[in-house]
Amino acid sequence: METPKSELLEAVPLSSSLHDALRYLHDHPYPHVPNPPACNKRASVALVLRVRPTHNHWPDSQHSSITPQENNTASVKQRLNTFFSQDWVQNGDPEALFIKRASRVGDRWTGHVALPGGKRDPEDADDKAAAIREASEEVGLDLTADEYIFVGNLPERVVSTGWTSVPLMVLCPYVFLLTCSDSPTLRLQPTEVASTHWVPLSALLSPSQRTVEYVDISQRYAKTSGFITRLTYRYILGLMEFSAVRLRPTESLWCNPSFGFAAIDSRGPSPLMQRLKAWFFGNRPDPEDQTQPLLLWGLTLGILADFLDMLPPHTAVQLWEYPTFTFPDLRLITSILTYRLRKSNKLQAKSRPQLSNTAVGSQTSGVSVTSNDDAAEASHFHNEVGIEGLGVGRYYGSSETKELERDTHAVGIMLKGYYAKLRFAIQIFLAWRAAIGSLAVLYTWRLFRRRK
Repeated sequence: METPKSELLEAVPLSSSLHDALRYLHDHPYPHVPNPPACNKRASVALVLRVRPTHNHWPDSQHSSITPQENNTASVKQRLNTFFSQDWVQNGDPEALFIKRASRVGDRWTGHVALPGGKRDPEDADDKAAAIREASEEVGLDLTADEYIFVGNLPERVVSTGWTSVPLMVLCPYVFLLTCSDSPTLRLQPTEVASTHWVPLSALLSPSQRTVEYVDISQRYAKTSGFITRLTYRYILGLMEFSAVRLRPTESLWCNPSFGFAAIDSRGPSPLMQRLKAWFFGNRPDPEDQTQPLLLWGLTLGILADFLDMLPPHTAVQLWEYPTFTFPDLRLITSILTYRLRKSNKLQAKSRPQLSNTAVGSQTSGVSVTSNDDAAEASHFHNEVGIEGLGVGRYYGSSETKELERDTHAVGIMLKGYYAKLRFAIQIFLAWRAAIGSLAVLYTWRLFRRRK
């Protein structure tokens, strides 16, 4: 009798699959994505992984099994093989580090769950150096220390802002592995980080943790639009619904601000003012509220989906559904207009090559590297998406390189062309609402005249 596929996947330890995925990332680095025209900003994030020992397979030593001499002489592949050959690692639980950003006025990322990282500064040697520096500043991790292995990178992506095609920055994710069982004590920067959370990869892969996040898109125009414009966006379009993953941390650390809790004004706004503010502007998460659920969505979910899709059962694209709206009529219009596109993209995503459960594949999963000159000549953006979405990567190049492009990250395949359809759906929706409103006004006016 043939063994069911699910049982075969359960028989493969997650740490073994992680080993294969990390070796694959190291052997097949994703190419550098140059800045598009009129966009100079670059940002980097660090996906920091560790393996948490279980009670029945505790390590003999809490220090790294890789000696400093091996760090200087052994290759990354040898160091990975040495680390994953240990019994406590083979039976441990792989985890990833997340941060919850602190509350800052005017910061679009306030209260969001993210990876350690930030924008690249002029003194940074490269994008990787920016990720290392930001991790040190935000959570106190020295990713250049001997107990860390720099594995490689995930697909770089160009992120646009709002509903336009104007590029905001190039986002560069890098993967690091902690090789000791005793994790270093984190040192949180109060102005940047509200809390840190170690979350098992098994929980991120679990279908039971899938949920949604509702976003008031009018908040995206807080700096560029007035009060009336934001109200119009909110009460005509409603809220946007994004797929999310509920995080279940095994270890959390909350930041204690240097000025102490006594300095915080405990009076706060009155309940009436809170209700009015929520009615006009929508509820925004309070990073200091430890009772709120931790939701992974947006750009960070896009990065994690790219990574988790390398692990069995290779269905990380099912962690999310396509972004949509809460109003039923706009939701229906969006569903109808994007049906064929969603169906086509899903078929393309399913047909992409996947990493073997037992061995690293031999084919590269990168895309063609384009020059800065090619980037400047690009006439359109590939895989357009806003910062509210999953952060799809877009590669710039001349028409000759388009045939060589390969969207190997699942998120890029799934959202290809989706936001263009979404904007068209909004236009139809506004015309529909205007027509219904006009008919209602005309009917009311005629009814009023008959009664005179």
